[in-house]
Amino acid sequence: MEYSEGDVIVELALIFARPDKRIVVGIGDDAAVVTTSHRTVVTTDMAVEGIHFRREWSTPFDIGRRIVAANLADIFAMGATPDHLVVAISLTGDETLDWIKELAIGIDQEARKCSVTIIGGDVVRGPVVTIAVTALGRVGTPILRSGAKVGDEIVVTNLPGWSAAGLFLLENQIDLANLVSSGHAQRALSQYRAPLVAYEDVPFMRFAHSMSDLSDGLLIQGEQMARASGVKFNFDSQLILSHPDFAELNSLAQEVGEYVWDWIGAGGEDHVFLATGIGLPGFEIGRVEEGEGAQISGLMQEPKGFSHF
Repeated sequence: MEYSEGDVIVELALIFARPDKRIVVGIGDDAAVVTTSHRTVVTTDMAVEGIHFRREWSTPFDIGRRIVAANLADIFAMGATPDHLVVAISLTGDETLDWIKELAIGIDQEARKCSVTIIGGDVVRGPVVTIAVTALGRVGTPILRSGAKVGDEIVVTNLPGWSAAGLFLLENQIDLANLVSSGHAQRALSQYRAPLVAYEDVPFMRFAHSMSDLSDGLLIQGEQMARASGVKFNFDSQLILSHPDFAELNSLAQEVGEYVWDWIGAGGEDHVFLATGIGLPGFEIGRVEEGEGAQISGLMQEPKGFSHF
């Protein structure tokens, strides 16, 4: 190992440093101190090497962007505004200092998209690289999963399924050069490695009755929201078919012999926002009805499910 823990902390502090009047004490002390005069929203996400990312599939820059995107999406899904991040990293000791710095730059670049500052964290040694990010944000009235009402429109900020498509291509070692839809495949790989989250769309969702980040897939997240709200989420396959991106995703799925609804219904990790309400921006994909559970109506074959365990 060509560096000490102190060396890593110095490099991280330089990368993450920026003016922020809300920070009283930043990186370098036993804990950070920030000023606040509002309701605080807190969320944590973890990424474990071999489970959530692989070094042979993603650059350290993309890995850093990916974990922060997942974290910030959870804050925005509450109708909140993110302010600060705390980042803890477990390293094996085999990483170069350049690899660590590129990871940190990825973390910082994604945070900067939302004017978020990294204020502290921890560095330890472990058997695999593990990254834990805690986000702190502020909110007036949070938007919960439990607020969906019968008659609500169900909307998404983007078509889910692209990240799942990228994962499929990597797991099956698909040669993109041999694909007619290679451009669509490149988009899928990019969305898996470092998803583009529609942060700019969330402020327009402030009148949503319920909202969630699609980290675990449309059907799983929809079922969770439906259960919390005591209603049924009916996703309409015909509406989803009319999404401008559907034809591209479907052509890729057909070329590699996959069922596109598996990607759309159960893929996850796109960090698309799913919301319910009346007259919301976004793309309508269904309605909230009386009943329970979640389904994609009009399909001959149900999408395969997904589980963390």
